[in-house]
Amino acid sequence: MILLQEAPFQTEKTLSLIELVKGGGLGGQLIIGLLFVLLIIVIYIYFERLFAIKSASRISSNFMAQIKTYVLNHKIEGAQALCLSENKPVARLIAKGLSRIGRPLEDISTTIENAGRLEVYKLEKNVSILATIAGAAPMIGFLGTVIGMILSIFEISNAGGNIDMQLLSNGLYTAMTTTVAGLIVGIIGYITYNHLVVKTNKIVYLMEATSLEFFDLLNEPA
Repeated sequence: MILLQEAPFQTEKTLSLIELVKGGGLGGQLIIGLLFVLLIIVIYIYFERLFAIKSASRISSNFMAQIKTYVLNHKIEGAQALCLSENKPVARLIAKGLSRIGRPLEDISTTIENAGRLEVYKLEKNVSILATIAGAAPMIGFLGTVIGMILSIFEISNAGGNIDMQLLSNGLYTAMTTTVAGLIVGIIGYITYNHLVVKTNKIVYLMEATSLEFFDLLNEPA
């Protein structure tokens, strides 16, 4: 009679992110903590700048028509009051131009260009931090991977050089977790940065178009 040997029962191993972070040692936990802080910074800057840019782009559709009416009727103070009430980048550019009416067009152009640079600088406030995080986060994650690999090799060395696959696999899981976390933060930072750049460029184009319309108004015959 042939006895069939029962196959050993194997339990399925599940991955837990919390367990991987806890098992990564102090170095891995610090890396994950730093990446989490960077992610919070990315999210905060993105939404803060997004709301600021959206607010800056809202301006009355008949704004330039009203400015034209004031200027043609020589009511410069009324036009400046309108710009002050709007208080948007486009309106502040026109206000700078209005304050220089009567001077040569080159002086007006220089004034508007300088004011435009200042407005763009305000719009791009802290946006460069997103680009920095997008580039640094994957490298920080890779640093955590290297640290995890070093610790795994150290543990194997302490075990007498015997390769313990369980010990090695746990170390690899932990090491790769920091890389994944770094890539996630880097990708989010990259996407949010480019999205804000596109939004900012739209306002820059709007300011340029409005400035040209203002110069056309000044060149109209009295």
